[in-house]
Amino acid sequence: MNKTKDVFITGFALFSMFFGAGNLILPPFLGFKAGETWLMVTIGFVITAVIIPILGIVAHAKLQGTMYDFGKKVSPVFSVIYCFTVYGICLLLPGPRTASVTHEMAIAPFFNTSSLLTSTIYFILVFIFVMNRSQVLDLLGKYLTPIIIIILLAIIGIAVFSAPGVVQPTHFNTPLVDGILEGYQTFDAIAAMVVGAVLIISINLKNSSPTADKQRLIFKAGLVAGVGLFIIYTGLVLIGSLHNSEFPEDVSRSALLLGLGTKTLGTAGTSLLSILIALACFTTAVGIVTGTADYLKGLFHNSKTVYTITAIIGSVLGIVIGQFDVKFIIDVAIPALMFIYPITIILILLNVIPENWASVLVFRGTVITAFIFSIPDFLKILMPSEGLNAIIDTIPLGHYNLGWIFPSLITFVLLNLYTRFNPSTAS
Repeated sequence: MNKTKDVFITGFALFSMFFGAGNLILPPFLGFKAGETWLMVTIGFVITAVIIPILGIVAHAKLQGTMYDFGKKVSPVFSVIYCFTVYGICLLLPGPRTASVTHEMAIAPFFNTSSLLTSTIYFILVFIFVMNRSQVLDLLGKYLTPIIIIILLAIIGIAVFSAPGVVQPTHFNTPLVDGILEGYQTFDAIAAMVVGAVLIISINLKNSSPTADKQRLIFKAGLVAGVGLFIIYTGLVLIGSLHNSEFPEDVSRSALLLGLGTKTLGTAGTSLLSILIALACFTTAVGIVTGTADYLKGLFHNSKTVYTITAIIGSVLGIVIGQFDVKFIIDVAIPALMFIYPITIILILLNVIPENWASVLVFRGTVITAFIFSIPDFLKILMPSEGLNAIIDTIPLGHYNLGWIFPSLITFVLLNLYTRFNPSTAS
């Protein structure tokens, strides 16, 4: 019984660390634009926002290390650069975005205060939680996550049964692809790399069980979190679709979610949803800052001073950037995601599959290929040009910002065939 309880507490804690700002405001808006194609959009969204992230947790359970271990087969230098890039992106974009969403949806509708005041108070609280990290799992798993899930399920359940019955046509030409790319904006695959390490360290602090038992605990907790994310995402996309005729076409992500809360739970809905938003965003911010502080602490011989300094820097960045508009932060994140997400997905998949299919040569070749073919998608957003578009259109799926998939897959297959016939080249 205690083991089952540990699995659910850890799974709920993991769910709450995944479930932040983007996870709340993106699915309803995706459903709103998808209309009758909501199911295809959901499938695409689930691939990059549930399946890949949970595989990341499974990889963490297998490695029992840090994010550095994901890329060390490519090279130690690459892995360090990758880690710094990911942690930097997390501190600069999804972390501060949680404060921005909290202000826009949980504070601004009720109080005439500045976003700077919100982000300041918010990240002071984040810092306090990060400095008391041994209690994070219990606090998240026992108390905060059940509240989040209950409020969300109430909104989804009522919205499904109170839908007007009229659904506007889809805005998407390729709903599956649009769902996949929108899943990037949740940062969940990147979050898996960050919070997975937090999870392992937190478990090790309070659990002296054998490694195999810890691996089973993390694996089962990952499944619990994955099922929870799948149910909530599907429900949020569905109600965004069912109620899309009740909102103007130019409705913002935040206004749509607040509107759905009010329609389903009445005047109390906005207040309940505000609590939900604040909790969901807060837990993610804690996970991001804690994960970054843990990584740098490990680089400097488990220095508590480095941990504290990193937590301070992460919180200050959150205060400064978190005062900006949500849409601005989302737009700024797109180029970074187009660049880092393909590499992250490849690293997760290579660390999940059996060792005999993931030699050093396969790691290096596949990751380098993903890196090269993600550059056009990155440049297309920063420096659009007809010449670049012409190149992208020659790459399979390039037109859909997924040009890295087939080249990476082909490289993976060819290098595995090569190492089968030349075993000495595998390492």
